Amino acid sequence: MAELLRETDKRTHYCGTLSANNVGERVCVMGWAQKQRDLGALIFIDLRDRSGIVQLAFDDKTDPTIFEAAFGVRAEFVLCAKGTVRRRGEGAVNLNLPTGEIEIAVDDFRILSVSETPPFEIVEDSRVNAELRLKHRYLDLRRPDMQGRIMARSRISKIARDYYADNGFVDIETPNLCKPTPEGARDYLVPSRVHKGKFYALPQSPQLYKQLLMVAGFDRYFQIARCYRDEDLRADRQPEFTQIDTEMSFVTADDVMKMHEGFLKKVMKDFCGKDITEDFIRMPYAEAMERFGSDKPDIRFGYELTDLSETVKNCGFKVFSGAVENGGSVRGINVKGGAKFSRKEIDALTEFVKSYRAKGLAWLKWAPTGEISSSYAKFLTDEENEAIKKVMNAEAGDLVLIVADRNRVVFDSLGALRCECAKRMNILDPFDFKFLWVTEFPLLEYSEEDGRFYAMHHPFTSPMDEDLTYLDSDPGRVRAKAYDIVLNGTELGGGSIRIHDGAIQTKMFEVLGLSKEEAQAKFGYLLDAFRYGVPPHGGLAFGFDRLVTLLLGLEDIRDVIAFPKVQNASELMTKCPSEPDAGALAELGIQIVSD
Repeated sequence: MAELLRETDKRTHYCGTLSANNVGERVCVMGWAQKQRDLGALIFIDLRDRSGIVQLAFDDKTDPTIFEAAFGVRAEFVLCAKGTVRRRGEGAVNLNLPTGEIEIAVDDFRILSVSETPPFEIVEDSRVNAELRLKHRYLDLRRPDMQGRIMARSRISKIARDYYADNGFVDIETPNLCKPTPEGARDYLVPSRVHKGKFYALPQSPQLYKQLLMVAGFDRYFQIARCYRDEDLRADRQPEFTQIDTEMSFVTADDVMKMHEGFLKKVMKDFCGKDITEDFIRMPYAEAMERFGSDKPDIRFGYELTDLSETVKNCGFKVFSGAVENGGSVRGINVKGGAKFSRKEIDALTEFVKSYRAKGLAWLKWAPTGEISSSYAKFLTDEENEAIKKVMNAEAGDLVLIVADRNRVVFDSLGALRCECAKRMNILDPFDFKFLWVTEFPLLEYSEEDGRFYAMHHPFTSPMDEDLTYLDSDPGRVRAKAYDIVLNGTELGGGSIRIHDGAIQTKMFEVLGLSKEEAQAKFGYLLDAFRYGVPPHGGLAFGFDRLVTLLLGLEDIRDVIAFPKVQNASELMTKCPSEPDAGALAELGIQIVSD
């Protein structure tokens, strides 16, 4: 039978904080029963709270009523125990437990809440399937490893708040009900009861509000902001997520990068215990694509792309020469030591690149014993084959993988393939943190399907000064004052210097295909603000969930979010989204139309 908490029941310690230093002290602890062990004349209960586990001991000196209550305890009962800390008996010390030298001899005890048998055991590194864990997330979050992750997130949040406050940033909340945002991902729309037929949008980011805060003169803005995007989910993406969001006035791109690099160095030192003194590498977008096939390259390992186009442009193998003739390229990676891959594994890599629209994968395997096998060698002369090996710096033990196609396909497929090979070679250390700034992104990217340009980041990113002249004549050539911070192949955050000249902003909308009337209707409040003195400004937003995930050496951001969504953007625990009440729809003036 559960009992009420008494006024005199005041917790003195968390379970995991007790040690031999507390021997002889009378303490009061509260938490959940991890397990109960009945040894007849002795009963032991492992009591767990967020700090760890301590052993409760009941013996022949224990009040019979208390002993009987302890006998009835089962896993996940909520308990309050008072007693004296004592050393464990000889041979009973548990060196694997921080509190393993001591136990509490209980003299006052109560069961505050009983529990049914949980659907899974509350232990670290649970092998229970994710769907069951998420359905009972409140139980999953009791597991010590999950609690550790959520508390680690809290610690990193505090480091961020302290760092930005110490550097003069003002913490300002921006609206969660705002104007729908064109030129971005899909918005989550919220109907208005007062303004029937009209909708708010949940913010994809506080972008325009934080720019307006710079117009308002706050100079440095900071917010740990909730953001929402109605897009397909991946391991590093959720429909609602958190950003460390910032903006600064009177700055250059270098100023912004140095400020946020300082934050990451502080996190690495205060949270990870790693003191990074050197500046982060900076790499232009064009170089990142040429060397790594990606604008978020993982620089923990090699396997860099090598351009073979000149070497094979006149060869007799049409797959290679034809790609060059059609304006594409032929590039490869050398997986050092990769000759150990079997033919079946190479076939799997071929299927892997096909998911990135590559038509196939050419390969050469040079066994450590000297034998060479290849998918393309028979189509080339001996001289051409030797030239490829030389350019690829291939030697015994290596695996050369080649893609020939349009440049975009070549970069995408090889950029992903080098990372996949690194995983299969088991050379990636999740705690080998390699930061990289990628800079000078293209301002715009052209959609063949839509026949128009889109902003690569967003329409408010400033062009490079020296490229302004190309906005009319050659928009695809214009580079942006944009920068992404990359950690181990993941985009950790991104930002830019913003346009602060109304004329340039108007021109940007024009290049994107917006008429003056459309631009005014969608962004009139921003253009109006630009008439009243706008400071040069720029900022950056970190993906907070991604940052925590990477710092903990994890792969899925759901593991650092208390109540995440699953692949179809639903939450298994509360079963949302759900059908709305008919009366609520009528009040909003909304009717659901079936497909």
